[in-house]
Amino acid sequence: MTPREAPGSSGLGDLEPGTRQRAQLRTRISDIAWTALCVVLAVWAIWSSVGAVRDEAAWAYGIAAWILLAVALTLRVLSVRRRTRL
Repeated sequence: MTPREAPGSSGLGDLEPGTRQRAQLRTRISDIAWTALCVVLAVWAIWSSVGAVRDEAAWAYGIAAWILLAVALTLRVLSVRRRTRL
């Protein structure tokens, strides 16, 4: 065991430029951001649709939420396909 390694370390290493982990960092952050966006839009779409059914909210909010969710999911799928082709 070298002095830099602690017992039980995961072995990921430093995130220095040129390392494999550094190259994957942008992809991981992008995945987290897209997932968070889709979850927020899905919750908003469901919440506004339920509110519209109960006559507590306008239908326009639900329609806007569903459209934005569809656009976000489409862009997410296209970005994943593009990443696998490269």
